[in-house]
Amino acid sequence: MKDHIKKTNNLFLPGIIALGLIIEMSACISKTQASSENPNQKPNIIYILADDLGYGELGCYGQDLIETPNIDRIAENGIKFTQHYAGAPVCAPSRCMLLTGKHPGNAQVRGNDEWGDRGDVWNYETVLADSSLEGQRPLAEGTVTLGKVLQAAGYKTGLVGKWGLGAPHTTSTPLQMGFDFFVGYNCQRQAHTYYPVHLYKNDEKIYLGNDTIAPGTKLATDADPLNINSYKNYNLQTYSCDVMFDELTGFVNDNKNKPFFLYWATPIPHAPIQTIQKWVDHYIKKFGEEEPYIGDKGYFPNRYPHASYAAMISYLDEQIGLLIQQLKDLGIYDNTLIIFTSDNGPTYNGGTDSPWFNSGGPFLSEYGRGKGFTYEGGIRVPMLASWPDHIAPGTISDHISAFWDVLPTLCEVSETETPEDTDGISFLPALLGEKQREHEYLYWEYPEYGGQQAIRMGKWKGIRKDIKKGNMALDLYNLENDIQEQNNIAESHPEIIKQMEEIMIREHTASTVDRFKMKQLGD
Repeated sequence: MKDHIKKTNNLFLPGIIALGLIIEMSACISKTQASSENPNQKPNIIYILADDLGYGELGCYGQDLIETPNIDRIAENGIKFTQHYAGAPVCAPSRCMLLTGKHPGNAQVRGNDEWGDRGDVWNYETVLADSSLEGQRPLAEGTVTLGKVLQAAGYKTGLVGKWGLGAPHTTSTPLQMGFDFFVGYNCQRQAHTYYPVHLYKNDEKIYLGNDTIAPGTKLATDADPLNINSYKNYNLQTYSCDVMFDELTGFVNDNKNKPFFLYWATPIPHAPIQTIQKWVDHYIKKFGEEEPYIGDKGYFPNRYPHASYAAMISYLDEQIGLLIQQLKDLGIYDNTLIIFTSDNGPTYNGGTDSPWFNSGGPFLSEYGRGKGFTYEGGIRVPMLASWPDHIAPGTISDHISAFWDVLPTLCEVSETETPEDTDGISFLPALLGEKQREHEYLYWEYPEYGGQQAIRMGKWKGIRKDIKKGNMALDLYNLENDIQEQNNIAESHPEIIKQMEEIMIREHTASTVDRFKMKQLGD
């Protein structure tokens, strides 16, 4: 019988080979059509925003424990920025500044505001039953966003991942703020589990079949923390990032013949530490035995926290590799600008253990120096970009830039007019290796974690912390020889301090939201 099958297969082999050649030729023709149908088509733009990914958590920035070959390849094929900054040291305000082109002294959202006067917004079960409790404080109706600007420029716009800038039933959902398509978490609190009951597709809930336990649920009191079975309730049926990635690739495929803007706001690697088992097993083998995380610093417990945290980042890296291959298969990779970055520095909670991974790279990343603080470890982030035949492979740029520069940059890329009131400067010349206009300074203010202000001015970094406790003194650091901001030299440079104080007065406008006001600044 086996001989008969073998002979039959040989009989049809020439036909199969011919059919294969026809299919391959058809695929090549399809790719050529996709790339040449509109030879003057504007470039596609993919902006990938990781969540709490530290400056030092990628191989191309010096990471030697976590494997990120596909992200590293973006740097190899394009440009690596060494002095790029997030809009803020936490999620929501950083995203606001990214999408509106405003610096923190002018931005609508300047801190995380869960809009708690609506009710019991931190109760997961209550919020599941009442969608009006989801989401964060919304942007004002009519706000000009990057999505709206690119829509007007002829782009199909998609957002996949975490929104965090509004709530259902308000005028600040993704579809009302410039995106034609949205799949993901409307609410960043709901993203405190990767196995949620639901996500949103556009403005409708899609249910994932997960019997989700509430974020922050600890191990049972009689559970053995060394037994992997004690953690089974934290890994359920449907992993949200799988669902979102499937929708993302569908968006790319549906829009392959027209210019599109994809804002991929992945929740990875924000706590809780949850991911697929394949990558966890890989890192257990690599790292060996380790102590469990029992949940004493928030979020969910995890039996293998180091292995699982690394696994989350490698899982994202694998998805990015699949996306890039899809672009190549569709024949549109050469006409696509890809930018990868993170919304702020690495966190200190949920079992993530940033110091163990050296997540801050050259910057300190423990509590007080990473996420939540305006030191370099909290706001300096990796940024990579590739764009064949436009960005020279293997380029490194020391240009000082920030999230509010992204809007004018992508306006220039898409050949559309930049809104007049942006605080940003396009860094397109830096991408293309041309002469770049520089910022005189960058300014931050952040009303949480005691109240903070910061300025980057050339080699100088000024920080004012504990403002709400009455401190108005500025610490000053020379980043050229003190990258970890350890030596306060304010007393030796009163002229620099005076200049920074004048900038802080000039750049601060009083927020319209009480939560973001700092009375010590005159609000």
